[in-house]
Amino acid sequence: MKPNSFAMKEWHLEHVEKVIVRYVKGLSPNATSFEKRNFKKYSTMSNCTKQIEYDKKHGVTEEEVIAVMQRIRNDDSFSELRKNPDSVQRLDELEKQLTSPKKSVGKLYIYSYFFLLLSSIR
Repeated sequence: MKPNSFAMKEWHLEHVEKVIVRYVKGLSPNATSFEKRNFKKYSTMSNCTKQIEYDKKHGVTEEEVIAVMQRIRNDDSFSELRKNPDSVQRLDELEKQLTSPKKSVGKLYIYSYFFLLLSSIR
């Protein structure tokens, strides 16, 4: 019997789709103040990418995320979503954000920065 290292992979894949759809759909024009507050808090580009990165740590691959985005672009069940040009633009921005190479700050850079700060204080 083979152990399952990612027991909830299917759930995380569904979560990726829900997060992308919620971000791409945007806020309705007649949203309540509660909906506006929650959208501002949880449906930003940075929050969306953080949630997708978290799902990637739990077994969802980059290819699966791209496949979800392609399904949103091409599947008939998302045709209402594609009618809004702002939604398509947000999907493009999100795809660009997720597929761009990540800039990482190395430990050496951080240590040298603090060393410079300490030496300037003395």
